[in-house]
Amino acid sequence: MNTEKDYNDDALVKQLSGFKNNYQLANGIKIHYVTGGQGEPLVLIPGWPQTWWSYRKIMPILAKKYSLIVIDLRGMGSSEKPLEGYAKKTMATDVLSLITQLGYKKVNIAGHDIGASVAFSYAANFPESTDKLILLDTPHPDENMYKLPMLPIGAKIYPWWIAFNQVNELPENLLEGRYHILQNWIFDKLLINKEAINSFDRKVFSKAYDNKEAIRSSNEWYKAFTQDILDMKTIEKITVPTIGIGSVDGVEMFKYSLPPYINDLQLKVINNSGHFIHEENPDQTAQSIIDFLN
Repeated sequence: MNTEKDYNDDALVKQLSGFKNNYQLANGIKIHYVTGGQGEPLVLIPGWPQTWWSYRKIMPILAKKYSLIVIDLRGMGSSEKPLEGYAKKTMATDVLSLITQLGYKKVNIAGHDIGASVAFSYAANFPESTDKLILLDTPHPDENMYKLPMLPIGAKIYPWWIAFNQVNELPENLLEGRYHILQNWIFDKLLINKEAINSFDRKVFSKAYDNKEAIRSSNEWYKAFTQDILDMKTIEKITVPTIGIGSVDGVEMFKYSLPPYINDLQLKVINNSGHFIHEENPDQTAQSIIDFLN
């Protein structure tokens, strides 16, 4: 039977041989990150409603070829949860501050979900510090978000959580101590294979989000979308080599959302996957990353 200690970062990292937990003050806040492997640096950034642990399946594969820096963003997991600073450009600056202190001048950077938005912003704002960009199933917010309907269309999953997570005060009061209900719904609806995120892993993620401070801070990622869209209008086209790796639906979204902002773009479909491609098909996702970086 698992205890509370089994779900903390110290216990989790022991399940992954060769990895260790780290903390660093970056851009004025404490960031938690996990490192392991050897080779060129590769930053991995997770998304909502997860933490660094979402990459657990592909970390051992990638660590054979790359030095991994797997980051809990501000507001996520064991990283600090300030009251402000959740625009993706600011969060990308957190990443730059961290990797600079680690001694890297340039990195490959990958992100999933909210993490993909931060990775995109990093490459857009700091091209001199970016080798290659990898987006996993999610683009950066742009004006297309204003076109999202208020009602579901057909049989497609309706992304109501984008609006819900921007409501002030209500989510944390509704979900404190019950966040697993929301997470399980998200996982079950956005996975093809529901067992790809098992009961232990779901408990890890619910523990990370189950208090008011964590709910409030993670919702700030969504409340910052308006600023993110404004920031999108000021960027130059991304020139570093970029790949969008996603589910069938994710790559369809990439086809119209990414070309206006990226010069050198490849796309790769991970079949038999929903939104959480690195959970459902870790081998194919990891190999797609390796093939692109090579």
